[in-house]
Amino acid sequence: MEERTFELKARDGALLSGHVGGKGAPALLLHGGPGLADYTEGCAAELGVLFTSIRYTQRGIAPSASQGPYTVETHMADALDVLDAFGFAQAWAIGHSWGGHLALHLAVAHPERLHGVICIDTLGASDEVFPDFKAALTRSLTPQELARVEEIEEREDAGEATEAELVESHSILWPAYFHDPAKAPRPPARRGVECAAETFKSVAAHFEARTLETGLPKVRRLPVLFVHGIQDPLPLRGALETAKLIRGARVARVPQCGHFPWIEQPGFTSRALRGLFAQL
Repeated sequence: MEERTFELKARDGALLSGHVGGKGAPALLLHGGPGLADYTEGCAAELGVLFTSIRYTQRGIAPSASQGPYTVETHMADALDVLDAFGFAQAWAIGHSWGGHLALHLAVAHPERLHGVICIDTLGASDEVFPDFKAALTRSLTPQELARVEEIEEREDAGEATEAELVESHSILWPAYFHDPAKAPRPPARRGVECAAETFKSVAAHFEARTLETGLPKVRRLPVLFVHGIQDPLPLRGALETAKLIRGARVARVPQCGHFPWIEQPGFTSRALRGLFAQL
């Protein structure tokens, strides 16, 4: 799929850098993290026959600006600024992991800007799955690896972790995101430390306020699809329980798949979307 690059300024002047390509209805492709550079090229290529996909690196790390504030509200405003820059009054919101969580916030706060929502292996409406998520990520680690991850987590909680340490921890945990670790690409080599920390604080505040738990039942006109790998360390029940909050939401379970369906089961997400479109 051919893509072209773009750069634009958000309403507060922050630079956002990304790619646009494909054909069909406009779709905003939101990567996970936060604090990671955009990695959704493969997902965009798979969906390029269905959507004109706009993907960009969220603020917090190059090639976009390292400029706060890093809140759910700021990330939503950036997403809408990207749509405005391309002249799209509405678009599909397609989010992976944290990006799916962001897409759900957009559905609650700005439903008039969306055609629908697709959440791929997403962080759901509640944080109650986090203990099981951590257990699944660390289950296969050696005692030495586990000790190092916990040491870095302690430093991260204290606000002392460096980018190199966060990248190291992510690299240790990386194989656990895949049903078949042999299919895992190279882990991300960069991490926006401040962006990750401050965005997660904002997410935690919204969990405490039950923003999605109370807001999603009011999302009535939008089609919503959850695509989730059965072997994803992020528990499937988070997607199932979040889907129950939304009238008509569907869940597509991806067999023999971890956190990245377009890598381990290419074609599954596009087939699930064709099924959704056929039912609409």
